[in-house]
Amino acid sequence: MSAQDRTSHPPRQTRGTSAASDVVVAEDALAAGDGAGGGLGAATGSGDAGTAPDFDHSESRGDARPASFARRVLSQPVAKLGFVLTGIVLVLAVLGPFVVPAWTGHTPNSFAGKPFQGGVFGTDNLGRDVLSRFLAGGWRLLLYSALATVLGVGLGAVLGMLAAFRGGWLDALIMRCGDVLLAIPQLVFALLAVTVLGPQGWVLVLVIGVTHAPRVARVIRAATAGVVAEDYVLASQMYAVPQWKILTRDVVPNIMGPLMVEVGLRLTYSIGAVASLSFLGLGMQPPTPDWGLMINENRIALSLQPWGVILPVLAIAVLTVGTNLIADAVAGASAGRVASTGPRRSRRRAAEQAASNGAESPAGGTGSAGGTGRADGAGRSSSADAAGAADVGDTGEKRS
Repeated sequence: MSAQDRTSHPPRQTRGTSAASDVVVAEDALAAGDGAGGGLGAATGSGDAGTAPDFDHSESRGDARPASFARRVLSQPVAKLGFVLTGIVLVLAVLGPFVVPAWTGHTPNSFAGKPFQGGVFGTDNLGRDVLSRFLAGGWRLLLYSALATVLGVGLGAVLGMLAAFRGGWLDALIMRCGDVLLAIPQLVFALLAVTVLGPQGWVLVLVIGVTHAPRVARVIRAATAGVVAEDYVLASQMYAVPQWKILTRDVVPNIMGPLMVEVGLRLTYSIGAVASLSFLGLGMQPPTPDWGLMINENRIALSLQPWGVILPVLAIAVLTVGTNLIADAVAGASAGRVASTGPRRSRRRAAEQAASNGAESPAGGTGSAGGTGRADGAGRSSSADAAGAADVGDTGEKRS
């Protein structure tokens, strides 16, 4: 086949193969064709010497590309259950204030009947409708918990990365200040701050976020310490790349797994902390509808009218379980416990079979006598490349 004829045949589209293995198969097919036409190698069996390269066998190798982080998280059953539970509570908390008058016929603070009167969900200690206050009291808990989580994880991540990246006296200063905050119980610190500054929403967010920061900083510092010693970070430092670019482009993508785990855990702890402070009377103040405050107001008549306590407790419990399941799924995905796109054993077996069919010539086949050694070596190389690609696809680890 001449060079002009070769260029007139565009390469076929392949799926799931490496470029090196395709080049090897193409070279073998072209060598067989040239050998039969020009006398470079004598064909010992039947077959067409000028047949175009066949890449159809490459479709059986499977996709060796690693799956994205979000896909690895969603592939776990606990993640699906966690998103369902969390989504139910989010829908109730976000849409509840807009549908309260249409569903119940009462506002959260309007008088609906005698205190602790029976009914679908009854009334509370002041005769207000329990369902109305439940639907209108969840968004504050979620908003304050989310803001406290963002503040705590953001502050802790910055401090942890700086401590691991700079080291020295800055590392010691950040860690020792964190030890001081860790020595004070979170609830006691919140009681002191609320007593001094007053029971306000921004105080709850600030206090809970600051108490989360030392714990997050320790985890992120350990994760960053393993990244800053890599060659690509050292190369960036050698070329005088600004430190903030190294942290944002090289460090942050490689610690995203532990960081997302901390987000899920700290959100769970923030929900419990905000609800606990409201239950103790240090969070939302009456007559504001709030789930933690509802538990405190209706606990005195739990045996007479339990719905005022059961509804907010059930919502907080479902939200906590859902966020914990999501955090577990994120932890499993960051550890690489989930296969990327297919079973490892089947992909490796398909890769080895495709490599043997494409590169090795059977006895009495169409292979040339002079190119046997090169074909065997190419077959081994293609098999090794395909098996290595399958291993990379299973680990799911990606470095920038």
